[in-house]
Amino acid sequence: MTKLESGFTGNSSLKNLLPPYRFIRSDETVLHHHHSETAPLSPKAVRVLNWNIAKNNDDRTWQTDLDWILDRYNPDLIFLQEFSLCARTKNFKLAELSWSFAPNLIDQYHNVYAGVLTASRATSVNHRALVTEHFEPVSNTPKVSLVTEHPFGQGTLLTINSHLINFVDLEKFTAQLRELENAIARHTGAIIFSGDFNTWNRSRWQMLDKMTRRLGLFRAEFPKTDAQNIKRFLLSPPLDHIFYRGLRQNYLQARVLDHIQSSDHKPMLVEFFV
Repeated sequence: MTKLESGFTGNSSLKNLLPPYRFIRSDETVLHHHHSETAPLSPKAVRVLNWNIAKNNDDRTWQTDLDWILDRYNPDLIFLQEFSLCARTKNFKLAELSWSFAPNLIDQYHNVYAGVLTASRATSVNHRALVTEHFEPVSNTPKVSLVTEHPFGQGTLLTINSHLINFVDLEKFTAQLRELENAIARHTGAIIFSGDFNTWNRSRWQMLDKMTRRLGLFRAEFPKTDAQNIKRFLLSPPLDHIFYRGLRQNYLQARVLDHIQSSDHKPMLVEFFV
């Protein structure tokens, strides 16, 4: 974390009784951990974990939950939203994988960087962070998506780990979707587009649905009892989704882990094959 820490000095004034934040706007702001024993993803089957962990990764309960998921399901790709990273981050089993981390905010009081993290058994060959032009109210922070590309068969698999902007009007929500669509449309091979899309009303969901259909993406389906456990607000559409293209879903290997309590979002697991 030394490289990032050395680049930020802060305004110590308070605003609305919240800690001050220094925003990272560069598309190149991505931190990496490369594991020496990674190998290309198998084109036969790719297991995916998607999970908004609500900044709980420094909590012992969360670490126990993650260890259990990794041991039990052995995912090849892991998409985490609201992941916190700092110099004091404890050792965790993600160190056994390669990962990339894109922050959307820095808490200068605690010297903590929060954002999205994509971990994989295959080191990425390309990466890009997309930080929103608009900020969320009150916290005055942007949202971030992490685009990575991994060796896959004769080509590459494009992955997009997104956390979509919340508490703003539909126009600002759509602006983030447009930027994501532009990034995804350039890729001609297989795609996994995953994250917390904050689709808490019908209009937001319809905008996301139209965009993914234009790109030829399919939404991963879950058994009815599992689908009911995906994060929602009252009777809203689900907030968390996994979309894909150029792959087929293994419906026997799609589940939502409702017994996991370390976040208010439940881990989502899907297996894909060619």
